[in-house]
Amino acid sequence: MTRHNDAQADGQGRIYQASGDQHITEHHHHSPDWSGPDSVRRPAVGRAPVVLRDRTGEMDRLRAAVEPGIGNRVYVLHGLGGCGKTAVAYTLFDHATIQVGRIGLWVNASDPASLRAGMLAVAADRGATDGELMGARSGLRPAADLVWQHLDRSDRPWLLVLDNADDPAILRDGGWLRTSPVGIVIVTSRQAAAHWWPGAELLQFGVLPRDEAALILRDLAPHAGTVEDAAEVADRLGRLPLALTLAGGFLAHQVIDPWTMADYGRRLEGTEGLDPIELIDQGAVGGSDSRHLLSRTWQLSLDALANQGLPEAGSLLRLLACWASDPLPLALLPGAEIGSDLPAFRIESALRGLLDQSLTELVPGSVRCLRTHGVLLDSVIRTTTADQRELLAATAARQLKTALPEAPEHAAQDPQVSMLAPHVLALLRRVADWPVDRVVVEEATQCSLRLVVALHRSGDYSSALTVANKAVELTKRRLSEDHQLVLRLRQRVGRALYRLGRFEEAEDLHRHVLEACERSFGSAALDTLESCLGLSRPLWQLGHESEAMPLIRRAMTGRTEVLGSVHPLTLVARTYLLEVAPGPELDEEVAMGQTLVADCHRAAGEQHSITLAAELNQADLLRRAGQAAEALPGARRAFTAHEQHYGTEYPITLAARTLLSIVLSELGQYAEAIEHAEAVVEGQTRVLGASHPWTLASQKRLGQYRISRRQP
Repeated sequence: MTRHNDAQADGQGRIYQASGDQHITEHHHHSPDWSGPDSVRRPAVGRAPVVLRDRTGEMDRLRAAVEPGIGNRVYVLHGLGGCGKTAVAYTLFDHATIQVGRIGLWVNASDPASLRAGMLAVAADRGATDGELMGARSGLRPAADLVWQHLDRSDRPWLLVLDNADDPAILRDGGWLRTSPVGIVIVTSRQAAAHWWPGAELLQFGVLPRDEAALILRDLAPHAGTVEDAAEVADRLGRLPLALTLAGGFLAHQVIDPWTMADYGRRLEGTEGLDPIELIDQGAVGGSDSRHLLSRTWQLSLDALANQGLPEAGSLLRLLACWASDPLPLALLPGAEIGSDLPAFRIESALRGLLDQSLTELVPGSVRCLRTHGVLLDSVIRTTTADQRELLAATAARQLKTALPEAPEHAAQDPQVSMLAPHVLALLRRVADWPVDRVVVEEATQCSLRLVVALHRSGDYSSALTVANKAVELTKRRLSEDHQLVLRLRQRVGRALYRLGRFEEAEDLHRHVLEACERSFGSAALDTLESCLGLSRPLWQLGHESEAMPLIRRAMTGRTEVLGSVHPLTLVARTYLLEVAPGPELDEEVAMGQTLVADCHRAAGEQHSITLAAELNQADLLRRAGQAAEALPGARRAFTAHEQHYGTEYPITLAARTLLSIVLSELGQYAEAIEHAEAVVEGQTRVLGASHPWTLASQKRLGQYRISRRQP
């Protein structure tokens, strides 16, 4: 990493940072489907602090904490929003990386998806392999354990910043916050309750003293007025660092008609026709959510854009505020017109205006993205009128729905899918709280359902579970528990639980959903039949084949009657039947399997995931029917096809390779069987974890093969 930046301290311990540009060059390697942050070596802040005033005691304490040889410590910087916690963390980050020589790692901890992606990027930075990362991303091995294992093994001391951790439960529930002798952890949060931070040292931050607050404005806009003028404005701004910084930056960057601080003060007083309530959020000054102080600053910036002939920039910013602060793929913007407020041909110029005013920024990476600060987005939403929200939410849902793959078959090939997760959830939060039409709520919910299906199909079962659970929680504020979309989301929760090996939980949930579907839609409805299949899977894994089989037959018969025998949903049910069919007399099922494979080839195509599943299950069925020799060619084809379609260490590919090793062992070809079994154990250990039941089963099977090989 190369960073050009100067930092120095004055005689009173105040920290100054150069206002010049920072140039950062980094090279990181990720697996092809990686969708996390492109770098954790750079603080993910919308605007670097130019000057940090006061905070002398806190900075002295924190500088001492990052000196060489110190570790096993967590510091929580807490206080109301906008009080400068991130600015302090940023200053310490520069000091630790430039002056002390620590590795700096920065993770956005504002929501589970961003935290998970950032921490896995930390693991990659510290040496985690692609296989280990894939296992953690799919939820088949503990992600936090992987991250901290590599942090503990770091060859250099580090400083890890967990920024915007305003919901400490996110850190606690995933086990993400720990200590290490190799490093120091800094957490910024609004949550000050000590019980959330056991073992940590808490540092509280509030507003600045009057003189120091005035100096921030003078540092940023030295020609705009006197120290006393600045002090008066600082008083009106509540001496909050974020408000001071934004106000000073606004004054410093005016060109056509620069204001003085006295001018700004008069506008705060309402003497120039501006409503001071709109300029400074009095509720935030009173100590509620002071992020709303930004609302007036962005409005002033948008006013400047309107004076330049770009009133549409405000509409675009309000649309961006329907989504999250995480990197937003630019592909969401084409066609995002909002009537006459934002015609399609003005989107490009409106975006350029926002970029020019630093209201958003471009994020480099393989997927071109925007990133808009979350505090700014929240403040924008607060000032968005009720009559604007419905159209904005409908537009945001439409754009997301267009970007999300409609066919699950395409999900694994779309690198943008996981990047859309925080934006889908952000939109759901908006519509859950806004008095928008029910149709808009349903559109946003459909986006979440499509996202969950895509995450599941890509193998990221843990994220699918998280998103589905959160979507259910949010949509239930506006839709009933028995609403079709809510029940479909709950079905996806059950499927994710099953893939994660939580079979008892999956069974219990699917039973409740099946009952709800039967009650709401009837016993023959397609949603009810889907729940039948969902319940059959954990029942089968738990050894209740006698209960699972009738459910599969019910779904297969019902889908055949409604959709026909070769509809994709019917074909899926037919593949389930092959997988669960009990032995030992399986002649009828073998014949059915041959017909199914032929139907899949004709209706879906040779490379479709349904066809691959049918061929894999048919090979296993032949083996269970005592026809191992006949099963071997199919098992080889199934493994090869899955490897080409999904990759070597995808869980389903490993399952196909497991079947091949079993067939080979039953034919007495132990040398090749052991070769494949060893590869399975190695892959599952990396991807699923050494303690996963499937890994343990594979290890036991490998041991049996080795014993059998030695026997005469």
